[in-house]
Amino acid sequence: MAAKLMHAVQYKSYGGGPSGLKHVEIPIPTPKKDEVLLKVEAASLNPGDFKIQKGMARPFLPRKLPHTPVTDVAGEIVEVGQGVQKFKVGDKVVALLSYSNGGGLAEFAAAKEKSVVSRPPEVSAAEGAVLPVAGLSAHQALTKAAGIKLDGTGQLKNILITGAAGGVGLYAVQLAKLGNTHVTATCGARNIELVKSLGADEVLDYKTTEGEALKSPSGRKYDFVIHSASAAIPWSVFLAKFECKREGH
Repeated sequence: MAAKLMHAVQYKSYGGGPSGLKHVEIPIPTPKKDEVLLKVEAASLNPGDFKIQKGMARPFLPRKLPHTPVTDVAGEIVEVGQGVQKFKVGDKVVALLSYSNGGGLAEFAAAKEKSVVSRPPEVSAAEGAVLPVAGLSAHQALTKAAGIKLDGTGQLKNILITGAAGGVGLYAVQLAKLGNTHVTATCGARNIELVKSLGADEVLDYKTTEGEALKSPSGRKYDFVIHSASAAIPWSVFLAKFECKREGH
């Protein structure tokens, strides 16, 4: 299969934005040890993808050019590499590709077995492809940084989630409400009802005076603030926790 070509989208240099992306034909990757090859059915872009294209991550993520971007994909496994045990040809999956290698904007992509999960029949490829970066960022922020137990146990914690209608925020609100939390959220006026429907206890329009102040309408002081618009979610949570203690929020 490696001798065959596939359609892909690549950029050959940093910068350039959409005009820097070109349709190309490149060899279909061969899965290495502990990798699977999947036929991509859906892929989603994240802010990190265009930041990488701009060259903002070059000190941390050096890579060879040209580069095929995007890390979040869903599809069907068509080949398994040596040592793969959990998956077989024909399995429908969701995968998180590495930021350094990318490869999502192509007909086929190789992924590490440890970064692949089965996709239930009720989850479409499009729905699955938006999960990895945004969903994992929200999950990690809540469980690792904020210490929220998603089984509903643990002490009540008051959480502020900014940008609650964004990719990470949508997941953060829903996951937070699985735990013992009171969620105050911010978003634009047009998304207030949406965020309420996801379970947020209080929702602020970020363009209003109250929203800019980020104060809970019920006067609660936050244990954690999750800046959902941040590119580095866990770091933003730690910083926000420090700021809350310092400013008394």
